[in-house]
This record gives sequence, C-alpha cells and structure tokens, in this order.
Amino acid sequence: MSRFVIGLTGGIAAGKSEVSRRFEALGITVADADLAARAVVAPGSEGLARIAAHFGNEILLADGQLDRAALRARIFDSAQERQALEAITHPAIRQLLRQTCEQADGPYAIAAIPLLTEAGGRQQYPWLDRILVVDVPVAVQHARLMQRDGIDTALADRMIAAQASREARLGLADDVVVNDGHPDHLQAHVERLDRAYRALATR
Repeated sequence: MSRFVIGLTGGIAAGKSEVSRRFEALGITVADADLAARAVVAPGSEGLARIAAHFGNEILLADGQLDRAALRARIFDSAQERQALEAITHPAIRQLLRQTCEQADGPYAIAAIPLLTEAGGRQQYPWLDRILVVDVPVAVQHARLMQRDGIDTALADRMIAAQASREARLGLADDVVVNDGHPDHLQAHVERLDRAYRALATR
C-alpha cells in the first residue's frame, strides 16, 4: 500500500511520458489519468451509463462503446454540456487514480495528471503529497510539437495556448525536472527524486 503519492504534470510535449517510464523502470507504480479517463467510460461502467442517460443513446456506438466523435460534437460549443460531462467523469477519474496509487506496491506511487493545473490542482487533488512538474521553455515545447505531430506553427501556438500557462504549472510545483535536452539527461534527475521520495515516504 502506497500512502505517499506524487502528482506528475507538465505541458504538452514536455516529456511527461518519458519521465513516467523512467520512474516505472525503478519499480514505481504510475497511475495514468488518460488511462483512467478511458476506464471510467468503458462499456458496462457507471460513468458510461450516466453519460448515456444525460446525452442520449446516440452517443453510443453499435457495440456499446462511447462514440467519442459524437460526444465531442455535443460539447464543442456548449460550456454547459462540457461541464455536465466533467461533473460525471472527473470525480470518477480522481477516485480511480487515488485507488490505484493507494493499492500500489512500493514506498510511493505517482499519479500522472497532464491537466492537473487546469483541473483545479491541489484543491481537487488534496491527497497528493507532492507535485512534480516536467518543465520546458515554450520555444522548445513549440519545436517538439511541430516535429512530433507534423503541424504548422499556428496550430502549435493554439495547442500550447489551450493549456494552463507555464507559470501557473510552476506555481504548483514542489519539484521541477527541466527537460530541455536529450532524454538521457533525465535519468540522473529521476534517480535523485526517487531517492528523495523514498526517504520522505518512510518518515
């Protein structure tokens, strides 16, 4: 049982997945918010039943799965409908992440939450003991996005602008990993943090 939980976050193309993989290689459980978001709307789940009750069965595919494109179309221009969806999914995602972390073997666990800042930070996740931000300068983020996704500069700008600012994320941080170089440079940072978290977890 891991009672010490680290929240891991960072902007798009910051390298959160790479940092997560390196913690996992050290034997640490990483609960992923993106996977939790899929799990809470899986066929047969209470979340999917509540979504169908609110939005109607037209947001379901023939095999009973969520029709994500249809749901996106419903909430795209409606803040009210988007909030209704979030009221169903966000508490379930938070609960599943916490459950996964608490049931993990090891001295501590990590909850990887890309949109932690946008989702309310510590107010919505009071059970996080520390927050680790993977940080990159916006110019590096921009270049990586263009290269990774094959997009133009205008779309990269919009994708970055759609998230919380770098300053807002850093305002939440207890710990920061600057990932503006080669991925291999992350290893020493991750190992140092792992030692620190193991020590804190046993206090």
